[in-house]
Formats: sequence, structure tokens, C-alpha cells
Amino acid sequence: MASNEQSIGRSPGLVEHAYWSLGTDQLIGQLETSTSGLMSPDAAVRLAKFGRNALAPRSDASALAVFARQFRSPLVLILVFAAAVSVFVGEGHEAAIIGAIVLASCILSFTQEYGASRAMEALRQRVARRATVLRDGLERTVGVEDIVPGDVVCLSAGNLIPIDGVILESRDFNVSESVLTGETFPVVKSAGRSAPEAGIAQRTNAVFTGTSVRSGTAKVLAVATGTRTEFASIAEALERRIPETEFARGIRMFGYLMTEIMLAIVILVFFANVMLDRPLIESLLFSLALAVGLTPELLPAIISVTLARGARTMAASGVIVRRLDAIENLGSMDLLCTDKTGTLTEGVIHLDGSFDVEGNASREVLLWARLNATLQTGLKNPLDEAIASAPPGQEDLSGFAKIDEIPYDFVRKRLSVALREGAREQILVTKGAVQNVLDACAFVQGPHGLQSLGSAERQAIDEKFRRWSAQGYRVLGLAIRRFQNKAGFSRDDETAMAFAGFLLFLDPPKEGVRETLSALADRGIGVKVISGDNRYVAAHLAEAVGLRSDRIMTGEDLSKMTKNGLLASVRSTDLFVEIDPNQKERIVDALRRSGHVVGYLGDGINDAPALHEADIGISVDTAVDVAREAADIILLKRDLGVLVQGVDDGRKTFANTMKYISITTSANFGNMISMAAASLYLPFLPLLAKQILLNNFLSDIPAVAIASDNVDPDQLQQPRHWDIHFVRQFMVTFGLVSSLFDFLTFAFLLYVVRAEASAFQTGWFVESLLTELLILLIIRTRKSFWASRPSRLLASLALAVGGLAVAIPYTPVAGWFAFVPLPWPVLMGLIAITGCYVLVSELTKHWLFDRGNGGPRRRKARSPQHGRRRPKRESARVAG
Repeated sequence: MASNEQSIGRSPGLVEHAYWSLGTDQLIGQLETSTSGLMSPDAAVRLAKFGRNALAPRSDASALAVFARQFRSPLVLILVFAAAVSVFVGEGHEAAIIGAIVLASCILSFTQEYGASRAMEALRQRVARRATVLRDGLERTVGVEDIVPGDVVCLSAGNLIPIDGVILESRDFNVSESVLTGETFPVVKSAGRSAPEAGIAQRTNAVFTGTSVRSGTAKVLAVATGTRTEFASIAEALERRIPETEFARGIRMFGYLMTEIMLAIVILVFFANVMLDRPLIESLLFSLALAVGLTPELLPAIISVTLARGARTMAASGVIVRRLDAIENLGSMDLLCTDKTGTLTEGVIHLDGSFDVEGNASREVLLWARLNATLQTGLKNPLDEAIASAPPGQEDLSGFAKIDEIPYDFVRKRLSVALREGAREQILVTKGAVQNVLDACAFVQGPHGLQSLGSAERQAIDEKFRRWSAQGYRVLGLAIRRFQNKAGFSRDDETAMAFAGFLLFLDPPKEGVRETLSALADRGIGVKVISGDNRYVAAHLAEAVGLRSDRIMTGEDLSKMTKNGLLASVRSTDLFVEIDPNQKERIVDALRRSGHVVGYLGDGINDAPALHEADIGISVDTAVDVAREAADIILLKRDLGVLVQGVDDGRKTFANTMKYISITTSANFGNMISMAAASLYLPFLPLLAKQILLNNFLSDIPAVAIASDNVDPDQLQQPRHWDIHFVRQFMVTFGLVSSLFDFLTFAFLLYVVRAEASAFQTGWFVESLLTELLILLIIRTRKSFWASRPSRLLASLALAVGGLAVAIPYTPVAGWFAFVPLPWPVLMGLIAITGCYVLVSELTKHWLFDRGNGGPRRRKARSPQHGRRRPKRESARVAG
């Protein structure tokens, strides 16, 4: 792997050699900085000089660029070319009208897409990554993109590393570098030097963009940012590949279907008209207009607008969407996996008591706990905050001085702080999970001094632990060990300790959580709890909030299961307890393979793999970096009630998107089939190209309001999934109904009215546009259309365009489009045909939905052999 020192060396004022091999003083001198970081003015100059700390430039697409992009559509380019040909052969008036309609369509699409892109950029900024750096000699929080070479970055467990740099100082600093090296296990990093020729895996004094901190703390001098980092040099190979969602795959398959139909119709109609000796240019324009009429060209814009509007609505409810495709997955979710703290419980943990080994209240245990919690500098956690914020007693902390600490990690599940009391002996105070603390103990600190820790003492401690846990308390153990003049401390010193007592914490069930779980169940979403807490606490909470507490699987049970054994067991398990962080991903994988659309809610360092594995990764705004960056959805408030609203919004977004697809395909397909057939039968074209384009443009105007349309409550009660077979059936069924009434209109105009070409084209234009508007109101709901109220904007636009359709033939612009005024009897006849069409379409809708069981179907369970495995995402998203 090529290093980036040469590219760095070309930047004035930066490092000229392999920076990982330089001494700290030399490196600081070359970067013109200090161990206390940069001054703010200097950082601003460097930001302007070296650019933002991002792998790619910020995508601030200008309005002009977005507008120009609208003309990249092949259909638009073909129409522009055809209009130019019309000018060349002397049909300038025709070309001008076609050009004006194409321009208006592009403007309509531009306004939707540009507004959606601005809205999403604003939402992305709300969850932009932040980092702690030393600026002006103080710790300051800045945006990751604003970090520059020479900054000193403060890192701790859970952080994604935003730069390439060297370690100035560290404490038990372990970094996961799998995103660069493929190495699964964390690597120990510390200050020092590495050989100039050392590869990435051998640079033990350096850290790299995109890797993550597993444990410990460090201060790192930023050397390379943005495109100068090691990650940037292999970014294409490591690019995070987001798997295609069901919705995106359905849109793609729908596009293939439309393309096949469009090509067949256009080629057939063009050559048929040429063989009928009709003008070549007129036949070409008619065929191309037919293609545009069949294609739902606003579909990308409608999807963008609908998703962006859904994202804005969800943001107002406290749910930030980091990836628009995730909205559909959220609406499709039928199973939620979550921890209990903060979601099922209040999340505001408070210390309820401190007790010695005999279960008596102990001020000494509280003193040691408070020293341990307030003096540790590693991973912040609510238990330490609860200890620190507990009402002060008579304990005096001023006589103690911190010597060292051994940070918490998820293997030991312990945190130790070494103290000196005045000039007396040193004390190592350790707290953590009761069993893990006991594993480090050989003695018990009883009321009469130290006693050996035997089986009887262990049994007594375990009984107290079980009794308190069954009452809903979270219980930690605390142990001490005394030393004489020890120079430094490490994990090896956590042996032969004396178990001193217990700390009891209470996190009561969240108010209203039972109702929230019921609301999720009403929406077809089950909840399974995955927790590292013991079985007694989890079962007590489950009973309190209305979940089943008898179907439990422990981490020990899970570790003994095969992949297929776990698959068979997860269906009948509600509580996964005492779970090792590495087992969470296995549980989510098994649930997905069993046929569920799984959402996973997590905020910890070890939740990232499970968040990646889930169909929809959900985290909270206060989560550690690796969890937030792995998530698709960010909750601004850790509350399942917020998630319920997000699910509803996701389902509304999906429903409104499917409305547009159903409406446009059924109406357009029927009209284009009718037009193609009529063009082969009639001695003239059923509609001129400019009339087809005008019809298509006017019918698209109400479609832009679909994003804001009301959604019937029954469409929110169950997860829905894309079903291309139902879409095809829907399109063909309603297309045939539309064509039937088109042919009835043809017969009325030809044989009853005996209309000439202009009158025929005018009459069918009016009838065609009215039916497209009315089918919009019919198909948008599964109820009778008069029983479901559309949004005010949609109803207003449909009414306005309907009025315009009837009025156009009587306006001064009628001549531009070759329309003629229709006699009132003819207009009444067309309205009567339209009324019959509405009645038949309504009956057809009820028949089709009843036969198709309500539309888009739920996803079927996947067998272990044929389960759709989603490609793994990369373990980190990178700066910017």
C-alpha cells in the first residue's frame, strides 16, 4: 500500500518525511504547532490553505447545476433534438411549443429536486460529526471537517478517528484498524517511533482516518487530513457499499418494465405511421411524444420530494434520516431489537444505595465508589454520572490524590483507579460487573478485616446479587487492594483484591412505555430486548412494561448454539440477556434470516456490527461516534414514542410514493395503448405531439402534491413492501379499463359526433386529461374515493387543472395547440363518459384490492438456505 508522505511533503509547511518515524519535537517543529494545539486564527488560515477534512468536496450543487441536470434525461434530449429537426424543416411554430412544454417540465422537476436536496443537506448538518481538539490552549468541540494539520485531537473510547496523525500521549489506547488492515482484533497504540519503512499495521505510534477507538484515551497530533490520508488513497476499494433496498430494487425493476413497453410501442407506432405514408417528422414527433407520455418522467423527482418531505416530517418529530432509502426500511420494519436502558426505562439512573458485603449501608463503599467515578477519565457512562451526582454524605475526597487508572473495557468489565491517601499507602479501587469483580478477588473486606473468599462467601454475595436484581436493581461490585510505593499500575494488578461491597442503581420503567409497546404491536412490530444485564433485572423490567418474561436466552446459552440452532430458537425468544457485545450481530442475523425486517437500536461502541447487520440501524444523537456513523436513523430523543411516529412517517412516505407509481402507470399505460391503436386505425393522428406533451405536463402538476397527501390510517397498520407483480397487475388492469373508455370516446367522437381531426383531438384531449385527474383521486385510497379526503393542495391542483382542461379549447391559446371549441352537447357527452369511467374504476379498484389482499405484500420468511444476505457495510464511515 503506497503511503502518502510524498504528497504531504509537497504541501508547504507540512512534514517532508515519513512522519511516523520522526521524534515528537521534530514533528511539532515541521508542523509549526505545539502540544497545546493551534491558535484559532492559524487554524482558519490552514483550513483555507489545505481545504476541508473530507474525502470528497462538499456537494453544494448550485441551483444552475441542478437545473442543467434536468436536461440529461435521454427522453428530454431526444425531444430537444426532434424540435431542432422541426425548425430545420420549417416547422418552427411546432418546435417552439414542444420546446416550451419541455422547458416547463424541466422547471417543474428542478423545483422539486432542488428543494429536496436543500432540505436533506440541512438535515445532514444537524447530525454532522464533531471532535474535540486543543485550540487556543483549551479543549474545544469543532466539526470534523474543520480539523487541520497541526491540530491536537483528543480521542477516547467510541470515537471514530478523523485524521492521520501520531500519538503524543495515551492511556491503554486500543484502536480497531480492520477497515484498513482487515485485522479483527484491536491494536495497542502508544507514543514513540516506528521505522520509516513500516507499513500501516506496523506503525504503532500512528492512527488513521476511519479507524475507531475501542478503549482508552489519547492525544494525537494531526498530520494528514482529507484527501492526503491513507484512507483516501484506498477510498475507492473501501467505499462503503450500501446494499440495494427492496424499494430501490423495485424502482429499478419498474424502470426496466417501462423501458421495454415504451420501446415496443414507439418502434411499432413509428414504423406503422411511416408505412401509412404520414409525414416523417410528424410521425417521429408523435412517437417520441408517445414515449414521454408513457414514461413517468417525474418519478425520480416525486420520489426525492416524497422522501425528503418524509425526512423533514420525521425530523420535526425528532427522527433524523441519514440515508433516504432508510425511510422505506423503517416503514417496513416488523421487529425491533433494543437494549432496555433509556428506551424501556427512564435512562436517568440514580444511585439507590451502597452496601458492604453483609448488605449493610456503607459510607466507606460510597467513598471509594465516588473516588473511582469522579477521577476516571476514560469512557463516560451513566453509572459513573449517577455516583458523582448522588447526594454528598460525610465523605471527604480532598485527602486523596489520583496516581493512575486502568480504563474500562468490554472484556474485563471493570474500571480501576489507583489513589494515594495523604502520605499513606496506595489503594487500587475497582468497580464493575459483580461476577467480573469477584473474578479478580481472593478476599472479602468484612467488618472485622480481610477474610478469604471461599465458596460460602461467594454464595452469600451471589444470593444478595440475585435478590436485588430480581427487585429491578442494577448491581455493581466494588473491590480494593492496597499497595506500598508502586510506580505504575496495569491490568495485572487487578488480582488478589478484596471484595468490599455493592452499589445499587435504579432505572425505573419509562412512563407510558407500556402504551408505546402496545402502539408498536398495533403496527405489526414486535420488540425483543438484547441486553448485557443479568436475567433477573431484564425479567423484572419485562414484566413491568408488559413484555413476556418467560422466554429468555442467555449469552452462555447462545455461545453453545450452531447457526441453524440459533435460527430455530430466536423466533421463540423475547429476552436475550447477559449478552456479550459480539453476540448481538449473531442475534440480528438470525432474526433477519428468519424472515423479519429487523430494526436495531443501539448507542454503544460494540453496537456498530449489529447496527450494520440490521435492515435499519437506529441510534441516538448522544451515542458514540461509531454507533452514530453506523446508523441509518438518528433519534434526537431516546424514546420509543419518537420511533413510533417515525414508523408512521416512513409508511406514509412509502404509501405516497406508491400512489404516484400506481396512478401514472395505470393512466399513462392505458392512454398510450389507446393512442397507439388509434394511430393505426384513424386517417389522422389521434393527438399531435404538442398535445400529448401538454396533456402529460398538466397531469403532472397535481402529482407534485402527492408528497403532502393524506394517508388512510389502515395503510399504517402493517409493514408494506414493494411488489412488482402487483404493480404490473395494477397497471395492466387499470390500463385496460382506461383503454376501454378511450375506445368508447373514439366511437362517440367518430360515429356519433362525426368529428373532424381537430375536434376529435380536442375532445379526446379533454376526456383523457379528466380521466387522469380523476383516477388520481380514485387510486390514492383503498376506500371509496369520496370517503377519503385528499390533502388540500392535491385537491386544489386537481380541480384547477380539471377546470383548465375543459376551458383550454375556448381560450385564445387554443390555436397554438390546434384545439377547437367543442359544442356543449359534445362536452356533456364526454363528461358523461368520464362519469361512467369513474364508476367502473371504483368498482375495479375494490375488486383488485380484495383479490390482491390489499396491495403490496409483506415480505415472506426466508429459509436459512435461501435467505437474502445483505452485503456487509464497512465498519466505519469516514470524515466528511
